[in-house]
Amino acid sequence: MLIHRPFWQSLIEDAWKKKNIIWLMGIRRVGKTSLCRTLNEIEYYDCELPRVRQLLEDPEAFLTNKRGKRVALDEIHRLDNPSELLKIAADHYPDVKIIATGSSTLGASAKFKDTLTGRKKEIWLTPLLLQELAAFGNNDLYHRFLFGGCPAFFEQRVLPEDDFKEWIDAYWAKDIQEMFRVGKRYSFQKFAELLIAYSGGQFEISKYTVPCEATRQTIAHYLDVLEKTFVAHVIRPFSTHKPTEIVMAPKVYGFDTGFVCYAKGWRELRNEDLGILWEHTVLNEIQSKLQTRSINYWRDKKGHEIDFIISQKDDGNITAIECKFTILKNQNGITKNFSVFRRHYPKGENFVVASDVNEPFQRTYDDLTVTFINTEDLIKRLQQS
Repeated sequence: MLIHRPFWQSLIEDAWKKKNIIWLMGIRRVGKTSLCRTLNEIEYYDCELPRVRQLLEDPEAFLTNKRGKRVALDEIHRLDNPSELLKIAADHYPDVKIIATGSSTLGASAKFKDTLTGRKKEIWLTPLLLQELAAFGNNDLYHRFLFGGCPAFFEQRVLPEDDFKEWIDAYWAKDIQEMFRVGKRYSFQKFAELLIAYSGGQFEISKYTVPCEATRQTIAHYLDVLEKTFVAHVIRPFSTHKPTEIVMAPKVYGFDTGFVCYAKGWRELRNEDLGILWEHTVLNEIQSKLQTRSINYWRDKKGHEIDFIISQKDDGNITAIECKFTILKNQNGITKNFSVFRRHYPKGENFVVASDVNEPFQRTYDDLTVTFINTEDLIKRLQQS
């Protein structure tokens, strides 16, 4: 049964008002095919099928026949020249609205990007949003943490460990081998596994060279590949190159809590596991709702840290976000990090985003104001700023 996803459907409709070509991107099994099928008045074509590829061998004939219609071209990377078809549609058939999906490696390719620059709108479909859990039959946040946000995995009732492994093998075979030169399979997969197991921590390249049997240059290339294919999110430090700040070492997050739990070997969740998984969830909400990867973190050399920093404008306002699964009775640790950060960057709002906040409220500590907030209201505030 197809499940309607109003947030994403609305995002697509708004994008079609600006461009007639939409590139729907995201990791495999995240629900791109199902989302396309739920769109109103859509004609769906699966390019995995030989008969569909034959139909699309003459792009002009196909597009002429689709004037005034909406078309979903799924797995478009299976075509001989997918970028050519989309370019023709953008330049000569503005009344044909197309949403295309395909391998994340196609979207990362230079030819695809160059050919369609200025001709398409990109929508990044992320793992399930918190507001979507009920529609998919389970409002349990712990279940979302452990099973992850790929719909087919989330909907299961028994932990799908075999599916996680199958996904990793398919990612290598269908995404990586077709596009990137990454050397040995063992080395690359070992790196991906370790990276996700250490998800949310600072990235130290030397930690991976020996277990992955790879040079520092190779490890850096692996990370670039994982970032381009949306499997890893590289959160770089925010700084103005002050002597006291971390300016180089990024934090790296795996794309989905279910895969993080799998890589860590977690079959059940302890209280101490919830904080880092909530941090991943908040990041997923910000990335999806704002459709951006322009998110940073902040840390100084004394260990003070802010989880996420968002600086969207040039007016000096910098939003600081701390993630706490539940609101702590003793909030001194939280306020200390904000206080140190605001000595350097005084302008901007301070948010503590927690799972157990129903309505936003503020607390003032000396001259520091902190807003305690849930993810839904956080996004509203970020969209207004």
